[in-house]
Amino acid sequence: MKRTAEELAKAIGATVEGDGTIEVSGVAAPEQAGEHDLIYVGEAKHAARAETSRAVCVIADPTVRLTRKTILRSAQPKLAFAKAAALLLERAPIATAVHATAVVAASARVAAGAGVGPYAVIGENSFIGKGTQIGAHSVIGDDCWIGENCRIHPQVSLYNRVRVGHRAEIHSGAVLGADGFGYAHGEGRYWKFPQAGIVEIGDDVEIGANTTIDRGSLDDTRIAEGVKIDNLVHVGHNVQIGAHTVIAAQTGISGSCVFGKNVVIGGQAGFGEHCRLEDGAVIGGQSGVLGGKTIRAGDTVWGTPARSMDKFKETYVWHTRLPELAARIKRLEVKIGGK
Repeated sequence: MKRTAEELAKAIGATVEGDGTIEVSGVAAPEQAGEHDLIYVGEAKHAARAETSRAVCVIADPTVRLTRKTILRSAQPKLAFAKAAALLLERAPIATAVHATAVVAASARVAAGAGVGPYAVIGENSFIGKGTQIGAHSVIGDDCWIGENCRIHPQVSLYNRVRVGHRAEIHSGAVLGADGFGYAHGEGRYWKFPQAGIVEIGDDVEIGANTTIDRGSLDDTRIAEGVKIDNLVHVGHNVQIGAHTVIAAQTGISGSCVFGKNVVIGGQAGFGEHCRLEDGAVIGGQSGVLGGKTIRAGDTVWGTPARSMDKFKETYVWHTRLPELAARIKRLEVKIGGK
């Protein structure tokens, strides 16, 4: 979708230096960009890449100096670029109408303007909001509710009674609402504990491919607005995730964990049951947070078991010196033994 530099600047809160009438129709990396593509430079050290690019229009930090370019100045160029890309790029549709092969229950309600792709299934008493697109071979179980302008990619499975807010995006292979891993042991065997809760997804949530979110046990599993979950993440039953938290790939979250707002979790992190992360906590990749542990607001932790960054760095330095220290101990043992 074409926009002038002036239109883009107004929409993303940037200021224009140069010709504001030039048209931009796409986005690209500097080396791959054409004349009408928009690029961005976050730091002065990358200015040369922009200078040699064919792109005429650049989003740049105020410290970046460029010639022969129309510049959209922003203190947060990466954020400004993301906003501009949302205006310039038209996303490929998932489903534009109710396909003839879709199976829609008689009691289901599909709002005008919603799309249901080939061989998708919409269960009894479920609701699909206006502008929402359900991809091919996806299954929406009974009594589900999906808000407006959501994008449900192909082969997504929602078990019964899952609720999804507006503008959510759920990628292929995701499964929402499966039973949690809950059992009671007795009489020499495991007895299934009730998994009677629901999954509730807030507005503007994105859920990555092959991610699984279990339904609640006696409570509900809740993902608040603006949360972004990467591919291959597991969220256990009764988990509560606060607004605008981000979770990278292959993270595993045990049941009944509670995460606050604006938490950042690196890839392959693991959490034992009943962990609590307060607002703004940062968990480094591959960290292990033991069951029942609380990470305080704003703290950054790393390692297994997870500990403060300063403590982790101190411990890691000693860990890397273990071969050297072991050799010193052996030499001391020989010296002492020789006496």
